[in-house]
Amino acid sequence: MFIDAALNPAEIALLPQRSLVNTTCVIFDILRATSAMVTGLAHGVAEIWPASTIEEARALKERMPHAILGGERHGNPIEGFAIGNNPKEYLDLHGRSVITTTTNGTVALRACAHGDHVLVGALLNLEAVRRVVESAAPQQLLLVCAGTFETFALEDAIAAGLLAGLFPGAELSDAAQAAFVTAAHYKSPLDGLQHARNGRALTERGWGDQVEWCAQLSRFQAVGAMSGGVIRLI
Repeated sequence: MFIDAALNPAEIALLPQRSLVNTTCVIFDILRATSAMVTGLAHGVAEIWPASTIEEARALKERMPHAILGGERHGNPIEGFAIGNNPKEYLDLHGRSVITTTTNGTVALRACAHGDHVLVGALLNLEAVRRVVESAAPQQLLLVCAGTFETFALEDAIAAGLLAGLFPGAELSDAAQAAFVTAAHYKSPLDGLQHARNGRALTERGWGDQVEWCAQLSRFQAVGAMSGGVIRLI
């Protein structure tokens, strides 16, 4: 298996034109979009609809009035939406459908929609993702790091690097190798997340508990896969 990585939004913007045949994509937006999705799926969320824009999310809500609107812009809850991007807001949504739009994470997911398999990755479900990838046995594994606005996000690369390290026999691109080395630099995922710009920003806002939540390694067995624009548990 060959492991590659898209490390920033500029690379992600090119993915819709890139062939993803025989490719499994794992999308990471650790602080906090994919961590929230994994938390919700692990607690019984029925399905998640990732929208690229606020307008698209509201249009989906018109079609699915029973669904819950969630997400963020600039890290803040969106006006008129029921929930934000705090993973703990996704603990009590058993059986519900969620429509979510975030600055980077949902954009990254949609950019990979044509991949053979599109998986929602987080530190929270890293071992479960490894098992799914191993079972799928793709020719290529693409680790997609959603980033922050237009820039690289350290926490996403840490998660991508840790996953790459779970496949010791794989061939790594330079980008995947860079993620692997980045992850190895930190004594623990929490150490890395607390050093990351987003981790520091969340902590300064009094949301350090969310950073700690997202740093938990392989707490859940839930893996979501996106097909036809909707994420469901596999």
